[in-house]
Amino acid sequence: MFENLQKRLDAVFKRLKGYGRLTEENIQDALREVRLALLEADVNYKVVKDFIKRIKERAVGSEVMESLTPGQQVVKIVHDELIELLGRSASPLSLAGRTPVVIMLIGLQGSGKTTTSAKIARFLKKKGRRPYLVPADVARPAAIKQLMALSGQAGVDCYETEAKEPPQEIARKAIMQASLKGLDTVIIDTAGRLHIDEALMGELRAMKETASPQEILFVADAMTGQDAVNIARSFDEAVGITGIVLTKIEGDARGGAALSIRAVTQKPIKFIGVGEKLNDLEVFYPDRLANRILGMGDVLSLIEKATEEIDQKKALELQEKLKKNAFTLEDFRDQLKQIRRMGSLQDILNMIPGFNKLSKKMKGLLPDEKELIHIEAIINSMTPEERTNYKIINASRRRRIAKGSGTSVQDVNKLLKNYTQMQKMFKKIKKGNLKGLPFSIPKGLFG
Repeated sequence: MFENLQKRLDAVFKRLKGYGRLTEENIQDALREVRLALLEADVNYKVVKDFIKRIKERAVGSEVMESLTPGQQVVKIVHDELIELLGRSASPLSLAGRTPVVIMLIGLQGSGKTTTSAKIARFLKKKGRRPYLVPADVARPAAIKQLMALSGQAGVDCYETEAKEPPQEIARKAIMQASLKGLDTVIIDTAGRLHIDEALMGELRAMKETASPQEILFVADAMTGQDAVNIARSFDEAVGITGIVLTKIEGDARGGAALSIRAVTQKPIKFIGVGEKLNDLEVFYPDRLANRILGMGDVLSLIEKATEEIDQKKALELQEKLKKNAFTLEDFRDQLKQIRRMGSLQDILNMIPGFNKLSKKMKGLLPDEKELIHIEAIINSMTPEERTNYKIINASRRRRIAKGSGTSVQDVNKLLKNYTQMQKMFKKIKKGNLKGLPFSIPKGLFG
């Protein structure tokens, strides 16, 4: 999402770091570029104005002018102010007090409320809570069916909504049901509209009065830019919100909503949706997003993703197999599955500090997501015996594997060739012989 903004800011900071000494004039020039970059990213004009003012006040002071590395000091100031703009620290859900705790999700139709409800339920279940999903969008029977299906995927209970009942009655009965079942968190997916209207706001106010929610989360589509900020403000004024969930942040929007919405509403961003799968929900950390925007990576989020998605037992088993040189095609497939569960390859690599600067040089050297899917399909088309012992895969077997995976014999040949190269590389590493090993990712390594 922040790729263009990141490039613009990187160019400004590179120029600043080149100065041996900073003056008020060249700081002014740099801040003009930063201002333009933020406005192009669709950040609210008033937010940009205040942001630049704060940076200028600090940048022309003694902390920069007397520094041995003034350019780096300006980068640090921008970084600190970005964190401040985004909310300083993470804001967890308020779940204390009498159970069941009620969380109400509100927002326009199409913002991703229904999927986000299931994502939050899955997130809370992993934290040891017992959530209960409540479909209360009676205007859209499809939304009720969707949430019931998602509850099964998330492995949580779901209230069986009758579409004829008023939403407030659904909420009242669902809270009572949750209490009887010993469930501690009720998540209500409310109705949306294509645009704001008084009927919707009236329904949401009535729901709030009936359910007494501990949290009212406004779900905003980050792709709508400044509109998301204005809509959030309208919902807050009409109903009152306690926090924000930004969805579709992995898209190609310019990032203005993420940088403006907290400053305009003065309400914290609690979660960000980074994909369509139920595990594609992250707690919002202002410092980590500031790091991503400035191309500093996000190692902590990467570690958390790896800890959550990678099976530690399998990782230890793989370590032993590598030691014994017993790494099979089945192991290779399992590793690809675990990597793909962490998100897109590009998103994972972008969390590594400095990768954005290397990405241009590595263009075309990294596999795309389709290649990884093809590799998995090819290995799935093999028999268990073939995955364990690739040497038995002769010409006729290769034709069968290609046909079964919807690929070509050449694709199968390429995979097997690269797999044997990987085995040779593991042997060299085991023996401590690093001579001749590639220290960059060779083109076509994965397919």
